[in-house]
Amino acid sequence: MNVESPNEKKEYAADLSSIQEARIRIQRFAHQTPVLSSESINAASGKQLFFKCECFQKGGAFKFRGACNAIYSLDDEQAAKGVVTHSSGNHAAALSLAAKLRGIPAYIVIPENAPKCKVENVIRYGGQVIRSKATIQSREMVASKVMQETGALLIHPYNDGRIISGQGTISLELLEQVPQLDTLIVPISGGGLISGISVAAKAINPAIRIFAAEPKGANDAALSKAAGEIVILAETNTIADGLRAFLGDLTWPIVRDLVDDIITVEDSEIVEAMRLCLEILKVVVEPSGAIGLAAVLSDSFKQNPSWKDCNRIGIILSGGNVDLGMLWNSSEK
Repeated sequence: MNVESPNEKKEYAADLSSIQEARIRIQRFAHQTPVLSSESINAASGKQLFFKCECFQKGGAFKFRGACNAIYSLDDEQAAKGVVTHSSGNHAAALSLAAKLRGIPAYIVIPENAPKCKVENVIRYGGQVIRSKATIQSREMVASKVMQETGALLIHPYNDGRIISGQGTISLELLEQVPQLDTLIVPISGGGLISGISVAAKAINPAIRIFAAEPKGANDAALSKAAGEIVILAETNTIADGLRAFLGDLTWPIVRDLVDDIITVEDSEIVEAMRLCLEILKVVVEPSGAIGLAAVLSDSFKQNPSWKDCNRIGIILSGGNVDLGMLWNSSEK
């Protein structure tokens, strides 16, 4: 008997078919990233943990998957005019790199408070940097102006079906590499990553649990789940600079329907998870990328009786672009 998976009951911006097509489209460009494990971290968590190392992806983060799928989905006429986006870093670098590979212009609107290392990545990959103020309103206004002046096509960092489908290829790989996973823990911000992962994973295994990991200083997704509608925070305050965006109208329905719960953690727990990744896994992971490990080690996860049967857990280490200059400066104070 065929079992209807949850994501087949409603239409979303991406589905298993679009994610499989994205995999074919990007496979000659994107890395199939490795999965690591550690007996020491397993002992600390009381679970079997499997770390999907998207910090080893081109551009240093999972974002290349979605950006590459979006760029190579364009017809030649669209592509010739170039693409534009607004991003604090990883999507900006990823889109710049994907555009460079196709030989088209990329106009990147970057807020003034973006980490220096991520801005340098954009420049390294040939993106044309246009600065904006730190607010989302300023970012969107500047991006709109660039579109009017150049005719370039907007590739939104997360609220785009092509982006969601590209990110979903992570699930296809991970569930082939470790087929018996019963749980996935994924960082959440705008929702592009967890949306793609959830759609693919729930289609393959409807019983798999999907948890989002979110900083307490940017807990809009948790508040949105509780309220049943998108909640926008007046401000965010977290070390995880990649997790300050808010859910979009394409990502929210998937998060609402397919994400089982959201685990929020303190910044101090994120820093500790970064340390464990470096000292034990020997992997450099940015704060946003380490939050999944922080979540599984948190008291709120360990002490929740409804999650006690989550035993084989896949954790997405989503990026490795750490602003080392900031760390060096802080160590000298």
